[in-house]
Amino acid sequence: MATSAADPTARFFDELGSRGHEPLLRKATGTARLEIVDGRRTRRWFVSVNKGDVSVSRSSDGSPTCVIRVEKPLFDKIAAGKENAVAAVLRGDLAIAGDWRFLVWLQRLFPGPRTRKRTTAAGWARRRT
Repeated sequence: MATSAADPTARFFDELGSRGHEPLLRKATGTARLEIVDGRRTRRWFVSVNKGDVSVSRSSDGSPTCVIRVEKPLFDKIAAGKENAVAAVLRGDLAIAGDWRFLVWLQRLFPGPRTRKRTTAAGWARRRT
């Protein structure tokens, strides 16, 4: 798959497809169909997990465990670690059909939020110095 450096979604799926085995998903099995809506265009990606073995494709032979439908700008943020997919479901920004628990497993594949390094102590520790 060709990756555009400016496209976080394509970059995420390319990187995910090259991972192979993901130890965090060793107990998960299923397939998610991600429908990423970009204006009038909808792109479908299939992410399959079999006891930690992850594969990504643009088509699938069987029926998915869950179907996730999301607007591309939001998925770009999820793929970049700036947004949480489960929180987006709770807000109603991301639609899911089927077994939503599989999305909870998939959340482990997305990068986490970038945290700032603290330069000063907080609260009680600051008062002690």
